[in-house]
Amino acid sequence: MTLAQYAMLLIIGWQTYNIARDAGQGVAAASGQLALIGLLQFLPLFVITPFAGLAADRLDRRNVARAMIVLQLFGAAVLLWFTWQDAMTLPVLYSVAILLGIARGFVGPALSALAPNLVPKAILPNAIALSSIAWQTGMIVGPGLGGYFYAIEPALPYAAAVALYAIGLIAAYQIGAVPKTVITGAQRPIGQIIDGLRYVVRNKMVLSTITLDLFAVFLAGATALFPVYARDILQVGATGLSQLAMAPAIGAALTALWFSFRPLKTNVGPKMLGAVAVFAVATIVFGLSTSMPLSLMALFVIGAADMFSVYIRQSLVQLHTPDDKRGRVSSVSHLTISASNEFGDFFSGSLAFVIGPVAAVVIGGAGALVTVVIWSTIFPVLRTTRTFDPPDELVEKDNDPHFRSPP
Repeated sequence: MTLAQYAMLLIIGWQTYNIARDAGQGVAAASGQLALIGLLQFLPLFVITPFAGLAADRLDRRNVARAMIVLQLFGAAVLLWFTWQDAMTLPVLYSVAILLGIARGFVGPALSALAPNLVPKAILPNAIALSSIAWQTGMIVGPGLGGYFYAIEPALPYAAAVALYAIGLIAAYQIGAVPKTVITGAQRPIGQIIDGLRYVVRNKMVLSTITLDLFAVFLAGATALFPVYARDILQVGATGLSQLAMAPAIGAALTALWFSFRPLKTNVGPKMLGAVAVFAVATIVFGLSTSMPLSLMALFVIGAADMFSVYIRQSLVQLHTPDDKRGRVSSVSHLTISASNEFGDFFSGSLAFVIGPVAAVVIGGAGALVTVVIWSTIFPVLRTTRTFDPPDELVEKDNDPHFRSPP
């Protein structure tokens, strides 16, 4: 699925930017079209995410994931058809972007909440690292497939995405039965959604890690402007676009691989703050670079630092959340990820429209660096957290058989 998703997202951005540029729009105006793509993916996610988290807690998480894979497969098929017919337009790309936003809004919380049901808590950080390897491998190979396949035949990336989503759907049906979660507390749907949001706000560990990622990546998101850098700044074309997209994923995958063998155990809070600071500085370097090797090196560091932070954040959020709220908390986490990514793309594209792409990336990186300083001040828990261990009362609650029914 990740292979298909990132191959599609890369080519959607590339087609959007090229259609706008070929229509006579300048770099700034075409960057605005990329901003719109990000916004159209974020808005449906923003609206449905609270309900998606509730669905992950009330419904069979496997079936939610399966249905959304079918929806993404349909979107890939639509893009395949229009590209094959040489009839691709901006409205078609915008429509599929909305469709993908809806699907990702539901599938993310369902799959994230499934993980703790499938592996023991003692090895959950290792499982997250291994899952991240698979995800980052998809992020590496997906853009590579997208860019190089597009150079061969523009419709080929979408054909590959259709096939990969079909494989993902088959794999989703191989997941066996999991324990049925029993939601405690408020039983009306709106009350349950509010209950999940209240937990995030009250748990300073969960709130601080989620919001740090939200603001840092929102401000320092350079990925939306890859088509601008590939075509007009570095002038490396579609294959160079693939390399730009692959570089951070390679750094992230190697970091995840390291953690799968050498899990992080000490000073997790301070190390998360340090990783986000490195991410911000590397973003500034990428923004200023006019050299392809330097740009790739900066993006490699961006990916490695981001994965370092993601590994810590995911482990802390999952381990510091009881199972009966995990779907709703995961939905909030995925909403912030989407806000930092898709809405961050809108922010970066809009800022590039106003002040130019280079200034937009550099200012965003500086903003992320300021965020680290502010968060380390207003959330002391980030500076003092040493291990992943959750509070004793949370361990006791998750082990209490009254909070879930047997498989």
